[in-house]
Amino acid sequence: MTTATFLVALLATFVAAKLFGELAERVGQPAVLGEIIGGVIVGVSGLRLVDPTTPVFHVLSDLGIILLLFLIGLRTDLDRLLSVGGAAVTVALTGVALSFAGGAGVGLLLGHSLTAVLFLGAAISATSIGITVRVLSDLGQTATNEGRVIVGAAVVDDIVGLLLLAAMSATIAGRDLTAWRAAGLIAVAFGFVIAAIVLGSLLAPRLIELIVRLKVSKALFFGSLLWMLAMAWLADRAGSSLIVGAFAAGLVLARTKRSSEIEREIHNLAVFFVPIFFVSIGAAIDVGMLNPFDAKSRPYFLTGVLLTVVAIAAKLIAGQTPFWRPLRRSVVGTGMVPRGEVTLLFAQVGLSAGVLSTGLYSSLAFVVVITTLIVPPVLRALVGRSVAGPEAESLREELLNEPLTDSRKGADEASAPPE
Repeated sequence: MTTATFLVALLATFVAAKLFGELAERVGQPAVLGEIIGGVIVGVSGLRLVDPTTPVFHVLSDLGIILLLFLIGLRTDLDRLLSVGGAAVTVALTGVALSFAGGAGVGLLLGHSLTAVLFLGAAISATSIGITVRVLSDLGQTATNEGRVIVGAAVVDDIVGLLLLAAMSATIAGRDLTAWRAAGLIAVAFGFVIAAIVLGSLLAPRLIELIVRLKVSKALFFGSLLWMLAMAWLADRAGSSLIVGAFAAGLVLARTKRSSEIEREIHNLAVFFVPIFFVSIGAAIDVGMLNPFDAKSRPYFLTGVLLTVVAIAAKLIAGQTPFWRPLRRSVVGTGMVPRGEVTLLFAQVGLSAGVLSTGLYSSLAFVVVITTLIVPPVLRALVGRSVAGPEAESLREELLNEPLTDSRKGADEASAPPE
């Protein structure tokens, strides 16, 4: 990709994000829905101005999702998140188990190989935390009990999905996955998040104050950015996820006295990078690979439809499991439906290893497309304008328009629904 070509792709990305994001909001839908549709138009199914498979675009997209999860962590009250921990874990594990079993069942029904069957089940197991938290932010639901359950469950989903990927990769490579090795993977994945929060809560406040006292231009901005990048890198090295590390970094800094200042420092960077992630999701969708009227692609279209039904049903059922909490369970279940980065990662690994055909890769892409597109309008209908309105406007400004002042943040916290 030449510099000129890259500039054209970047131009198309921002035009698609702003134009279709605004159009979506004008018709009462979250901006993320419009950004993904805009990506389809400028991507491989449309104008072909954006190729998300190029390394530079992939890196920019990853930076977008890292920044988004960092900001969500900054706005998340850890104590309140922990208060719904039991419900979040229950929703996550139930959803993963049902999705895995259902996806594998579809693979067996259609006569695919055992390895492909396991890949299909694992690929649709994890909720897309990036898409989920963006929709919740657009609808102003991150501070509600349902929002906290969804965010917590999506983080657990992401970790479990990566554990499944590690197990599947070991199987493909011919390595035996012993009980000890599986236990080690689980300990590392969840241990990183716990250690990051505990140790980070001790170190981060001192580091931030030290950075501020240095009297260096933009010290807080660069200090916070370095903290986010370091945590994301450490999470990746520990066998977890970049975005889980970024979310943990935000959770830690949210407990410092400078959290509001950090948000104001970081939000302009998010304005640039976050839309790239969602446009790139749409740009990667090849609609032509799933033509139900073409004899060659029809079986893969059928596979995609069946996997999508299973993927939706599994998460809706999982949303009903925390029966002991007073929650809008339909909102929780619907919020867990989107599939995205983990599913596509499974599809890419399976395709590269020769386990999945190009057709099955397209089937998984179909699951991502449908679950991503249907959730924003359905959540909007379930939540209702009267519930989402003021908070959605505040959070939308906070992420993509203007920083939130301390007084405004205090007012939002005071108006947050009780536990």
